[in-house]
Amino acid sequence: MKQPPVIRFLDRTTPPHIATLILLAGMSAVVMNMFLPSLPKMTSHFDTEYKIMQLSVALYLGVSGVLQVFMGPISDKYGRRPVILFGLTVFLLATLGCIYAPTAEAFLFFRMCQAAVAVAMVLSRAAVRDMFEQDQAASMIGYVTMGMAIVPMISPMFGGILDELFGWQANFWALFLLGALTLWLAWADMGETAVKSGKTLTQQFGEYPELLTSPRFWGYSLAAGFCSGAFFAYLGGGPFVGSVVFGLSPFWVGIFFGAPAIGYFFGNMFTGMLAQRVGVNRLVLTGSLINAGGVSLSLAIFLAGYGTPLSFFGLMTFVGLGNGLVIPNATAGLLSVRPHLAGTASGLGGAIMIGGGAALSALAGATLDESTGAFPLLYIMLATALAAVVSILLVLRRERRITGSI
Repeated sequence: MKQPPVIRFLDRTTPPHIATLILLAGMSAVVMNMFLPSLPKMTSHFDTEYKIMQLSVALYLGVSGVLQVFMGPISDKYGRRPVILFGLTVFLLATLGCIYAPTAEAFLFFRMCQAAVAVAMVLSRAAVRDMFEQDQAASMIGYVTMGMAIVPMISPMFGGILDELFGWQANFWALFLLGALTLWLAWADMGETAVKSGKTLTQQFGEYPELLTSPRFWGYSLAAGFCSGAFFAYLGGGPFVGSVVFGLSPFWVGIFFGAPAIGYFFGNMFTGMLAQRVGVNRLVLTGSLINAGGVSLSLAIFLAGYGTPLSFFGLMTFVGLGNGLVIPNATAGLLSVRPHLAGTASGLGGAIMIGGGAALSALAGATLDESTGAFPLLYIMLATALAAVVSILLVLRRERRITGSI
């Protein structure tokens, strides 16, 4: 059993304080969704089509997924701290590029560069696993992401307000200021948590097969990937449903859009309270079922002809609740399959989750138009939610074979 680490806030010689980990994780969340209510105005500003500007979600997620394949092994070799500081610096430069981009193509390029901020989320989770054992790590990740859940709950609302008051660029100035604060806090408080491997990068990447041949790693990764896939599809299609299908203003899209984060907050809170007592597997299964149940009920209401903004966005709360139970517990599970490869596992697991999310976000945006309403989005979300249930059931079956119990 690991002894709890000694932590002193703003002391770079000790592991990071939970407040720092929360801000690192939250920074990734706010970058992902704060500007989404501005997509219709950004489409007009750059004189392009909505589906082009919607790629700012899919491309960001895609690059983030690719980067996570590399940042895990790199952080296992060089440490969590220098990789986080480098990634946040790149993010700040890319954010300035987004603000001053002259064309939609230039904006999308810098938006992809913003994905460097993914190091903050991935390596904050790896740092938790460096410090704690599996169930306690799940509990701590739950508390970290519970705090992080507040960010996507309120950031679209503030994004909508900033858009209406100052224009869409105000969202990116806000991201720049938050990024600068996060970089300073990471520099001042982020003590190193990883034991450097001493291996070359080639040797580090050569350890990927050890993870890729583990059924439990795949089960946890796919459970997290498919469950969060429902949310990423929502990120890609939700603004369209709010603004085009229901005719909401950017302010009200921002207000409604944060609904899943309410559920995500409580899901992570329950994880923090229950993970050590109940275990990660049961919580992942419960969360996957809640996620699927919320999407199913929303689809049933639309099929019956009674879909409204309140029913659509309100039931997304269950998607958030399910993700709040699944992601921290599945993450702790996949990080614990091979504890000596925690950074590599965090990066690869995140790449699977984010890469799939990028594809689903693009698919949702491409299949929606005024004639389809919200149906393509809901069908995509339901399919991925059900796949998450199947994935964790396969993990449970594997666990029974290994230990004879759940």
